[in-house]
Amino acid sequence: MSNHKSRQNSSTPPSSNQEERSDSTELSPTSTTASSDQENISSVENSEEMKRAAAKQLIERYYYQLTDGCGNTQCTNEFCASSGQQVNLSRNDAAVLALELFKKHSRLCEMQPNKQQRKACSGANAREFQEPLGRVSTPGNATCTTSTDQAYKPSASGVSFASTQIPDHSTKRDEVSVHQLTLGKIHDLIQTCQEVGDFSMLIRAIGWAFSCPEHLNRSFLRTSPPDPSTGEVGASSEAAGGAAGSAAATEEGEIDVDIVSVQEAYSSLFACNEPSLDNAFLNALGCLAPVAVLDVIVKGKNQTNPGRYLNQFVTIMENPNLHYPDYLDTALPYFCKAMALLSVRDQAKLARFWSRLSAPKLRHKVETLQQLITFKVISGDYLNPGQYLDRDDSICNATKCLRIFYYAAILGGVTDVSDEDSETENDLIQFYESMGLESKVRRPQEHDDMAKSLDIRPLDSRRPLIPFEDFVNLPLNEALEMDRDYKHYKSEKDCDFSFLRFSFVLTTVSKNLGLYYDHRIRMHNERTLNMMISLVHGQPVLPYMRLKVRRDHLIEDSLVRLEMIAMENPADLKKQLVVEFEGEQGIDEGGVSKEFFQLVVEEIFNPDFGMFIYNEETRLYWFNPTSFETDGQFTLIGIVLGLAIYNGIILDVHFPMVVYRKLMGKRGILEDLLDSHPTVAQSLQQVLDYAGDVETDIGMTYRISYTDVFGSTISHDLKDGGDNMPVTQENRKEYVNLYADFLLNKSISRQFSAFRRGFRMVTDESPLAMWFRPEEIELLVCGSKDFDFDALENSTEYDGGYSRSSDQIKWFWEIVHEMPLEHKKQLLVFTTGSDRVPVGGLAKLKMIIARNGPESDRLPTAHTCFNVLMLPEYSTKDKLKNRLCVAIMNAKGFGML
Repeated sequence: MSNHKSRQNSSTPPSSNQEERSDSTELSPTSTTASSDQENISSVENSEEMKRAAAKQLIERYYYQLTDGCGNTQCTNEFCASSGQQVNLSRNDAAVLALELFKKHSRLCEMQPNKQQRKACSGANAREFQEPLGRVSTPGNATCTTSTDQAYKPSASGVSFASTQIPDHSTKRDEVSVHQLTLGKIHDLIQTCQEVGDFSMLIRAIGWAFSCPEHLNRSFLRTSPPDPSTGEVGASSEAAGGAAGSAAATEEGEIDVDIVSVQEAYSSLFACNEPSLDNAFLNALGCLAPVAVLDVIVKGKNQTNPGRYLNQFVTIMENPNLHYPDYLDTALPYFCKAMALLSVRDQAKLARFWSRLSAPKLRHKVETLQQLITFKVISGDYLNPGQYLDRDDSICNATKCLRIFYYAAILGGVTDVSDEDSETENDLIQFYESMGLESKVRRPQEHDDMAKSLDIRPLDSRRPLIPFEDFVNLPLNEALEMDRDYKHYKSEKDCDFSFLRFSFVLTTVSKNLGLYYDHRIRMHNERTLNMMISLVHGQPVLPYMRLKVRRDHLIEDSLVRLEMIAMENPADLKKQLVVEFEGEQGIDEGGVSKEFFQLVVEEIFNPDFGMFIYNEETRLYWFNPTSFETDGQFTLIGIVLGLAIYNGIILDVHFPMVVYRKLMGKRGILEDLLDSHPTVAQSLQQVLDYAGDVETDIGMTYRISYTDVFGSTISHDLKDGGDNMPVTQENRKEYVNLYADFLLNKSISRQFSAFRRGFRMVTDESPLAMWFRPEEIELLVCGSKDFDFDALENSTEYDGGYSRSSDQIKWFWEIVHEMPLEHKKQLLVFTTGSDRVPVGGLAKLKMIIARNGPESDRLPTAHTCFNVLMLPEYSTKDKLKNRLCVAIMNAKGFGML
């Protein structure tokens, strides 16, 4: 950091090492030339360093102008807080906007912002904090040493920590305790410094405690374990008697920092409004981070450290000013590197500790790391081609640290870890074995090592402590090159970092693109394998999975063909799907497949078919527990759903969310009834909340009744002898849980097992479960519900002579915007083959409108495989509207033009 270097040069006298370097400058002519070249290189580096420092100062000025203002109540600058035009601007948004303003050379107010840039400490304070590097004395003869020859240079920023000096802890030992800080000592020091008007003593205390892991880990200790019901920490070590209290700290292996004392200490320190204190923390963190990194490297990444060693990470992350540009530049990134290098078990300990925080406290830490990532993405110019995010250690390490807080949010929220469906993993294997296809059994899905250590998965989360959306970083997603990232995801090299392994920071759109690459590569591999087998064994080449079906026998033909494929060679389901309608000339480049899926879904979900029940209240479908259809037909639906995801086709399917949770291996519980059977869920909740005598007033037993599709009543005992077992105040919770389990799991066990088996035949090797949550899988299957035709208009391209300014194009969009929603959906079906909105919105369709000849009476046509609308050059708007409406309302089938 350049500010650190300037302070060192102005306050530190020449050392003996400098004199030795001066004596050694008498070199040979060859050496002199080399030295000259080296000086030129150093000059360039210094020039670049000065440019970076100047840029950082300007960005800071923009930042403080946005957050604090210039102090002029009459300010008219729209990018100044004093003007009142920047309302509710978060710190992260302010940092992003500051970088944009810097790039555009936007106006800066003449008056400096109220919160000035933090200046270097001067006078006594600087002298106290800029002692030469040396040995740090600790109790018990422990030492914390740093070599002056070691330069800590993060590869991303190119800024060195070599100039950041650890204070000499052997001086003035009588003034402040070297090895331990407590809240009481902080208060005493603040009071003393305020009385004498000099904060030198407090600055030395911060330097001593916060620059060395050994000292910081001994500070702010608690003496009693946290209350698991409230998450409150115990009393601090000072309350139990200072050093004696610290000896009574919790057992080794736990984090025993008193986080409340840490929070109060920071609050009291920054309430002093003394700029030199912030500089002291910044410089101390600059010293602490490299030492912590070396500690982790020396001890070994896989070695588990005692819990107290992790205290420093908890204490530093409580600093409320970590989001300031000074910290984001170098100190925080290097500290994140130390945290990222911790073993998985140590990171899991931190996750468990932070899971006890309140939602606002946890969100603040997540926002700090998100701001660091955003700062590095934009300042690193990664939005331009050729710049790769995975090469920036700061971004990669911050992402690894975010994973700790991601699991903390899961642990701190509402989870249901005990409801995993044990049949999920074995169902498909048993099916293959029953068919004599043991060789087709796929390897199990990989899992996150953090999830294993914590014995929890993201799928187990019902309601996280903070929303999952808070972990998504939009600037990172905009700059990410997914093809490169997917390549690193498949690589076995440890040096290849992939954000897909940390999918919580990615949007559904980005993950969907990664899924597209994964599926296309699998299709390519299946084609290649088929070609090689054909060459070796002389078999016919079958690079695609072809389905030839009749429109009037669609389900029967599809069922027979897919069953044959599933039994003979399930790997063929991984090939690219090609559909042909018998008697039609259309060639499937994607459009024919879309119509095939649409027709299959319409027929399968027809109430007359009897496979599903339509709920008028929720407008969703549920499995018919009394269906007479065979398991093969439910397997077909599962295969269709899997093939749709595998081939990137969106379906008009309306299932409650519990279906997607069950597909991922979870069992339905009472909470899921609110989505699938809301009336039943409300009734069961009333039973749980009833204040009177349940047995006498309600008079229920463990026997329940329901009706089948023919209106006949069917009875079922939730427990043996249920008709003679009354529901009472004591057992009503068991009754409610058994009722929900029967409706969501047991009553449809046969149908859903077949459905899930078909789905997993296609997706068993897909990273679907690793990257996506159930609600995101629903989005992949059904698409977005936002029909934003303005976005479609803005993203549409034109060809054949048309442009955005053509009269026909202007008329077309005026007509489209006047259409009712149903007609707009028909236009999508006509042009793209589906009325569903892809993930990311209609802008992702990339529709093309091409000129199809001069004025004529012909109807518009479309190439649904490529989303191309062929529009003749009609002479009037009325004629265009008439011809377009006739075309979209009477479109069915495919032909050759």
